[in-house]
This record gives sequence, C-alpha cells and structure tokens, in this order.
Amino acid sequence: MAKYTKEDIFRIVKEENVKYIRLQFTDILGTIKNVEIPVSQLQKALDNKMMFDGSSIEGFVRIEESDMYLYPDLDTFVIFPWTAEKGKVARFICDIYNPDGTPFEGCPRYNLKRVLKEMEELGFTEFNLGPEPEFFLFKLDEKGEPTLELNDNGGYFDLAPTDLGENCRRDIVLELEEMGFEIEASHHEVAPGQHEIDFKYANAVKACDDIQTFKLVVKTVARKHGLHATFMPKPLFGVNGSGMHCNLSLFKNGENAFFDPNGRLQLSETALQFIAGVLKHAPNFTAVTNPTVNSYKRLVPGYEAPCYVAWSARNRSPLIRIPASRGMSTRIEVRSVDPAANPYLAMAVLLAAGLDGIKNKLTPPAPVDRNIYVMTKEERLEEGIVDLPATLAEALQNLKSDEVIVNALGKHLFEHFVEAKEIEWDMFRTAVHPWEREQYMSLY
Repeated sequence: MAKYTKEDIFRIVKEENVKYIRLQFTDILGTIKNVEIPVSQLQKALDNKMMFDGSSIEGFVRIEESDMYLYPDLDTFVIFPWTAEKGKVARFICDIYNPDGTPFEGCPRYNLKRVLKEMEELGFTEFNLGPEPEFFLFKLDEKGEPTLELNDNGGYFDLAPTDLGENCRRDIVLELEEMGFEIEASHHEVAPGQHEIDFKYANAVKACDDIQTFKLVVKTVARKHGLHATFMPKPLFGVNGSGMHCNLSLFKNGENAFFDPNGRLQLSETALQFIAGVLKHAPNFTAVTNPTVNSYKRLVPGYEAPCYVAWSARNRSPLIRIPASRGMSTRIEVRSVDPAANPYLAMAVLLAAGLDGIKNKLTPPAPVDRNIYVMTKEERLEEGIVDLPATLAEALQNLKSDEVIVNALGKHLFEHFVEAKEIEWDMFRTAVHPWEREQYMSLY
C-alpha cells in the first residue's frame, strides 16, 4: 500500500489534473457510497471536516442523530484511470466518525479494525486475506438494462472465441493494474458467462478495500462493453453460483503463524485451532458471509459450493480447504463466502471465529478426504459433519445465538444487520413467485 502525506496528495492532484474527489465508504449491506466534491474542497476533506447525512444510509443512524463525518484514509488515494482527460476523478476510502470525534460503531471498516485490535492483543501482527471473487457477465438491452442473456457459453479456462468475455476481462485487469492491483490470475469460470480475477493477498483492511474497488471497476468496465456484471451469488438455476473463496493467514512479526514444518500437514497448532474455531462458528456466521436470500440457492450440493461443515487438505467439497503451498504461503481457504457479503463484516466474523479457536485451544475434527457430496446423511452424521443453514431465516436464528459472532459485529451493526435481513426474508417469504404459479395455478 502506498504511503501518502497531505503534501503528496496535493502535488499529485495538481500534476494529474484531478478535478473531482470521491469520498467513498461502505454501508452495512456492503454497498459502496460516496460523496463527490470538487478539488477546491480537498483541504476541507483532508482536515476531516466533510459532513454527510448518516440517517440516509442503510443501517447508520436515526434522523435526529444524522450528522456524520468522513475521515479519508490517505493511503487509499487513487485516480480512476477511465475518467476524462480534461478533469480526472480520484478517490479516498473513508472511515465514519461521530461529531464528537469518536469512531462510529456502525462503520463496517472501523468495526474490522476493532476486531483486529483483539488479534493484536493475542500477539499476532497481521491478518491476511487473499480473495477470489467470481462474477457473471450478462448482455444489456437497448435501454441499458441487464438481460438474462449470457455473454458467452464458455466453460472453465476456455479461451476466445468461446469465451467472448475475454476482452472485457482483459480490460478489467488493465484498469486494475493501473490502479496498483497485482493480478495473479484471470480466467473463465465453470458456468457460461462466469469469470474470476484473483489479486494478491494483503492485510485484511486493504484487502477489503480492494474487494470494494474491484467490484466498482468490474461493473464500470463491463458497462463499457455493453455488459452487466453481477456479483449475485446464484443468478441462474442449474449452473454453478459465484463464490468469493477467502484465503486466510495470521502473521506474527513477519512470520506465518500457520506454518510449522514439523506439524501435522505442516500446519501449526495455531492454524489447527483457528480452523477449529471457524468450523465451530460456521453455521452462525453464515448470515454474514452469505447475506442474501439468493445466497442459499448457491449453498446446495452438486455445484461445487460447500454446504457441509468440514475441512480437508485434499478435496474441494468441504467448507475449509488447505491449499498445498507451505512456508510463508501457508493458509486456509474458507470456501462458503459469497461476493454479496460485506467484506469488512465477513472478515470480522471469520477472524473472531478463528481467534476463539486459538483462545480456547480448540481441536478440529479429523479432516474429511472423501467427497462429502456423495455421502449419505447417516455417513455425514457419523463423521460429525453438520450442514450449513439452508435459508437466510435459519442463518439469522443461528447468528443471534452466538455471542462470539454477535460481539464481532458489535451492538449497532448486529441489531441493524438483523433488522434489515429479517425484512428482506419477510419480503421474500410473502411474495408470490413464478415457480408457485407454474406449479399450482392449473393444479388447484
């Protein structure tokens, strides 16, 4: 991450002819919000004096508490490469503060920093995340609205001309690299119209910032190609959904705390305890890592998404996989997370779950190296393998029961998240869907 001073910012803004600044932040549902200001207001922004109406943002505050302040993180300064030459647009990612100068507890980015402090109190210095977000590309209609017509019929690792999204994906990568991303891989995914771009891991806050920036770039570039990019977990029935596998590792003073050359699978006790904590809390943090009604259409057998709580170093059907790399690259891959998740909240609950395993010296169950999808329910029970929640409603009930996960969100975020998601579930539950009419209209 680049380190900038205020003087650096003013110099770059002048040299690059930046005319507008976007002050970005993320709401409780993971949606990027921004206040755009002319460059003449840059000094005010850098003095943390830019105010906005918090009562207008999902899950923030009531109207009588509406004044909130945007504190730009100088190290997140970047110029959007696609903006006009006659006046470029740059952005900062901001934390939200109260008028009295205290951090706002409903700010997802601040909340992650709060949980990271708990990690530091245990002696760890860094929590790293390498995300693998997937997305679909659909064609736009003549009005610029998304259709259900896919951009291609390609499959895993296919190339053009089968993969008609290749040019769009290449342009996305070029834009990301110009913004400082280190892209590790870019390829077509399993389903038609589905793509994945992987970028280098970073500390948790920067990685979450990168996920939000990534989504913005993907959607912006796709529209230039006459396409709509969606991170909806399961936009189409009968094909794989989109996940966001999260590769996680803890570091202590520059050393990977998950690696032990003499340990089981060359994993340290810390790694095994972290795994145990994630497995223990998985049914309860799923409402956060898979936060939409649609998320649970992906978490079903047969489409490579994990729906069972288990771990393995060998197969890809469990919730946690251990990639083969060791040494500094030792990590665990949590495969249930989807790209609709608010990344700051998802990392807060995953970290809290793992730390609970470390604090209580939990031992994970034996790894499951069989294909769980072909096991019977009885066989799974014998192995101690439980299911992830099947619906958002079930996931929310589980969430409420877990003190560790509730504390990882904090009172404000927990209450507002649950309220918003219970409304979402109730809207879905009471709506009449096309499937119901197809099944029942003629029969009854």
